[in-house]
Amino acid sequence: MIYKIFLSLIFSSIFGLAHTQIIAIKAGKVVDPSAGNILMNQIILIENGKIKEFGSGIVIPPAAEIIDLSASTVMPGLIDAHTHICAGISKFADKLGVDFFDLVLLNPDGYRAIQGSVNAKQMLDAGFTTIREAGNSGKYTDVDVKRAINEGLIPGPTILAAGRIITPFGGQFRTKADKQFLLNNEYLFADTQDEIKKAIRENIFYGVDVIKIVVDSKRYKYSAGDIKYIVNEAQQAGLKVMAHCQTAEGVSNAVTGGVASIEHGWTIPDSTIVQMKNKNIVLVSTDFPVRVLREFGSNEEKAKAAHNRFIERLKKVYSCGVTIAFGSDIMVDVAEETRGTLAVSYIDSFVEAGIPPSDILKIFTINAARLLGIERTRGTLNIGMYCDLIATPDNPLENIETLKKVSFVMKNGIVYKKQ
Repeated sequence: MIYKIFLSLIFSSIFGLAHTQIIAIKAGKVVDPSAGNILMNQIILIENGKIKEFGSGIVIPPAAEIIDLSASTVMPGLIDAHTHICAGISKFADKLGVDFFDLVLLNPDGYRAIQGSVNAKQMLDAGFTTIREAGNSGKYTDVDVKRAINEGLIPGPTILAAGRIITPFGGQFRTKADKQFLLNNEYLFADTQDEIKKAIRENIFYGVDVIKIVVDSKRYKYSAGDIKYIVNEAQQAGLKVMAHCQTAEGVSNAVTGGVASIEHGWTIPDSTIVQMKNKNIVLVSTDFPVRVLREFGSNEEKAKAAHNRFIERLKKVYSCGVTIAFGSDIMVDVAEETRGTLAVSYIDSFVEAGIPPSDILKIFTINAARLLGIERTRGTLNIGMYCDLIATPDNPLENIETLKKVSFVMKNGIVYKKQ
């Protein structure tokens, strides 16, 4: 008995020390996106995945593990508020005679989960420590991938999952084909209030973190009254509503209905922009680069024209003071790019729109964190928050392109990418 107690004390001591291991990061420069400034020669002490101490005069404990980033610039991890890691456009759509978008929605859930696992790792490697998965993931494969990451089975960002997208009948399907398309698990068709309530509750039951709706993908669309009902039902469970909107009327209905964010919002009337600012509704702008639009099926001329429209809309919304959060909306593969490197390349669109680096950093960090409701735990580097941070060779406030060269990634105090 004494022998067992002795061993127990030894193991408890060993595992206790491992559990409370302190990590000390020597940071040459630290970016504070909220203030838009640089802190020099900082020490960040991390314990149990959270920031314990942070400052310039901190004494490093003798037993701490030291990570030397004194030659780099450190900042909070990036956030993508509109991803589709469990979806990918198939290159075989034309051969099968099926609309390319519909074909990706018919991929089986097992394949979706594998896609999600691979893409999650790629997003993390590029510096995205948190993502909001915007559906198009079959029957809750985004929730499954989130669980696998949380349990440590696979590496990936912190995921907030939307599950199955709630939409009027037909969803975003384009092909008028056999009924098997409409029996797919991609969407929850809901046209009446009873159907809407059931769809919201099903999503909540299966573990979603946000309710995603498609407002206006068909000639019929959700009314402002429909959306207000959706928002109220979601709020009762503590969830926000993200609204896919393509048309001016769809955006207007979603804003009137009180959603948390407009996704895409490619056509927004001036009066609606003012409403968005007054109601603090966020635009997740998904401003596709030309090469991504080409992979979606547009020729060069159409891709450039669409991209230019997005940029002009982005300029107007930014100049009016609407809060913007970054979202990539990637569902395609581009040669020599991962999902992560492709997502971070969207900074070019914000540069084109004339947005300064300090505000681009906010769009990629604290704006998105506030939208996702995680601003008290992630999105900045403050004492008591989870330690999600990245390192870049240069100061992004002076050279925003350095975000494309992330050399170090830490999430929850665990290193996933080293210099």
